[in-house]
Amino acid sequence: MTVEEETNEASPRMPVVLITGMSGAGLSSALKAFEDIGYESVDNLRLSLVPALVAEDRAEEKKALAVAIDTRNAKFSVDALLSLRQKLAEQKEIDVKLLFLDCSDESLQRRFTETRRRHPMAADRPVTDGIQRERNILWKLRDSADHVIDTSLISIHDLRRLIFGQYRLNAAPGLLISVMSFSYRHGLPRESDLVFDVRFLDNPYYDLKLRPLTGQDPEIAAYVQRDPDYESFLERIVALLLPLLPRYRQEGKSYLTIAIGCTGGRHRSVLVAEQLAVMLAGYGFIVSVSHRDIETRKQGG
Repeated sequence: MTVEEETNEASPRMPVVLITGMSGAGLSSALKAFEDIGYESVDNLRLSLVPALVAEDRAEEKKALAVAIDTRNAKFSVDALLSLRQKLAEQKEIDVKLLFLDCSDESLQRRFTETRRRHPMAADRPVTDGIQRERNILWKLRDSADHVIDTSLISIHDLRRLIFGQYRLNAAPGLLISVMSFSYRHGLPRESDLVFDVRFLDNPYYDLKLRPLTGQDPEIAAYVQRDPDYESFLERIVALLLPLLPRYRQEGKSYLTIAIGCTGGRHRSVLVAEQLAVMLAGYGFIVSVSHRDIETRKQGG
């Protein structure tokens, strides 16, 4: 082992997460989630003060730092934020990440309307103008981010789960796996690493007695499991994943999201996600399961 390797082992790199994104996309909730998992969290600090804060925390051997920086800041600049990230990345003792929170225009407009808040970039104009102006300014940050989380269709609980999976401290060896069901009608989950389509399975939606139920109900499970391809399909997914999961971990990935989709996100995908999570947990993996669109009641299954 070289002297440099010994030094690196004695002084682990300090995690620094720069959080930015669209106003109304959940920056405050994200910052609180970082605080809950052990980060020192600072809201909307001026860019010029961030290097001094990082140096101070490093000197005091604090665990990690999360800083939210957005367009509310009078000194906000996309180029300055990207430059700051580059300068921090050049320091061997710092592990810096840029997290961008995004959200659909429709969801952002609804959130601002419901809370009766003014958009920070449209004080005297419609909310839609502020959203579009901000998106035009921030696109370069989104494209340069290490991680983008779209909060349009996820709950605060799911946002916290994603942050924990990606940024947890003192991570135990192993790969955290999140299995998520979703509806294709509402789009692919942007955080997904692997996606499986189960729309070929028999659809209980067309049985009026089963339609109000979900894949968590035994009646739906019995219906879908009668499909002659159901069991072999699950077995083949597991057979595909088992040799891949250790390789993801070897490449430094600590969190993997497997998305299972069907038409409506309430029946088939929910059942398959639940069953797949159980099967992977049986092989010793740490697995969580969530259902993005289980509460939607539009046509589908």
